Amino acid sequence: MNTEESEEFLLPRSRLANERLHAMIPGGAHTYAKGDDQYPENLAPVISHGRGAHVWDIDGNRYIEYGSGLRSVSLGHAHPRVTEAVRREIDRGSNFVRPSIVEVEAAERFLATVPTAEMVKFAKNGSDATTAAVRLARAATGRPRVALCADHPFFSTDDWFIGTTPMSAGIPAATNELTVAFPYGDLAATEELLTRYRDEVACLILEPATHTEPPPGYLAGLRELADRHGCVLIFDEMITGLRWSEAGAQGLYGVVPDLSTFGKALGNGFAVSALAGRRDLMELGGLRHSGERVFLLSTTHGAETHSLAAAMAVQTTYVEEGITARLHTLGERLAAGVRDAAESMGVGDHVVVRGRASNLVFATLDENRQPSQQYRTLFLRRLLAGGILAPSFVVSSALGDADIDHTVDVVAQACAVYRKALDAADPTPWLAGRPVKPVFRRLA
Repeated sequence: MNTEESEEFLLPRSRLANERLHAMIPGGAHTYAKGDDQYPENLAPVISHGRGAHVWDIDGNRYIEYGSGLRSVSLGHAHPRVTEAVRREIDRGSNFVRPSIVEVEAAERFLATVPTAEMVKFAKNGSDATTAAVRLARAATGRPRVALCADHPFFSTDDWFIGTTPMSAGIPAATNELTVAFPYGDLAATEELLTRYRDEVACLILEPATHTEPPPGYLAGLRELADRHGCVLIFDEMITGLRWSEAGAQGLYGVVPDLSTFGKALGNGFAVSALAGRRDLMELGGLRHSGERVFLLSTTHGAETHSLAAAMAVQTTYVEEGITARLHTLGERLAAGVRDAAESMGVGDHVVVRGRASNLVFATLDENRQPSQQYRTLFLRRLLAGGILAPSFVVSSALGDADIDHTVDVVAQACAVYRKALDAADPTPWLAGRPVKPVFRRLA
């Protein structure tokens, strides 16, 4: 760290724990986005526990946390309504040889919350749900190709998507050739793609919105294109589900997809995801039809009672307590404070907050206003030293005004250092090690 920064923020226990993690777990984490390569060198805290909007690492440091559980913990850690619902079901058994009545109740609750869907099936993670949607689309249309939105960073761990990323090792070229891409917001380019691969595209799959709002008429235009070209429209609502509205982006924007997938916020940290959509498509994976059967989300743990209880408690809390509106209010307060802090320190064009208020991210730009992993490293170091754990600025409803105020104060201090690095045209003296790395890269 630069000699001007007198305090040294060290995480000796976390550093040793990271070494133990790497010795036994490939990548040192169970999600690449949680890897220690995403944090400044030797400053990747290993978490002991969390409550509300705060987490504690094994070195005894407390942080205000953003982006909790990769956006999954939107109500805050150990939320009482959720944990009570989970405890109640655990005492009754979690998995049986036949469906539990909880599966009926969870499906009814979900379809009441997302009335644009007619059927739902639960799983444990988002990748399984999105891949199931793709399989249904291929089965229903008899077509091989998947068209995904090129501007959205992640859809699934399965080959049909990962083959399109720089981490495509182990995926046959023949599989990669079946996935094509279209740009977000460009209906003409999407229509050209569908025309080029006429009668070959099974589905259009995209996040209906994430870091930018859909252009006026865009989602409705995609709906019309899908209908005209006979393909299935799939909304990946892993992020937008509950955060945009209780019924997701489809509920907010009023455009109904054929299939949609939910997860993340649905369980407030408990493992539950959902595939939902039109009855005629979903029933292809059922028993009440005379056609060829589709193997659809047959998972041992997909209907664990405590996770479904968590999902029901989350949906009830969102509706009864107006959580989506609270997330927007908190996000707007945070975004305004961060922008003011960055502007006051002369880095308003370099530390940039983007996205919907309930789903804020930040960009760190260099002296040429280009995205910079080095400047991101500098910024993250200063946030961590100030007790802010923030790979993004995605809020949870557990945040209070004092948390937001403290965050803005720490951001202002980080921006002061950022300004020094910009003036020097070299952030290296403030990094104290290698820069953070992008998740998707070809080499380790």
